[in-house]
Amino acid sequence: MTRIILESKTFLRALQRVLKKEPQLTDDLRTTLRLLAEDAFQPPLKTHKLKGKLAGAWACSAGYDLRIIFELVEVEGKPAILLSTIGTHDEAY
Repeated sequence: MTRIILESKTFLRALQRVLKKEPQLTDDLRTTLRLLAEDAFQPPLKTHKLKGKLAGAWACSAGYDLRIIFELVEVEGKPAILLSTIGTHDEAY
């Protein structure tokens, strides 16, 4: 089941920061977002539910130390993924 990908303003700003520092990650991020849209729980993504202040959100790996925080939502009755932020482990959490 393919999900719609929605990007929050916070995610877009964080993405610009990440790509400015490491532009070589562009292709890896495209692949990660494609996998996320196809099935957010594919093993390479290492998707896991978050606790504490981020309870209700999910995180997936977009590289060695890069994480994407997202929520599973519905838009007009269709499954979607709302991308909240992206960054290193310490930045994202």
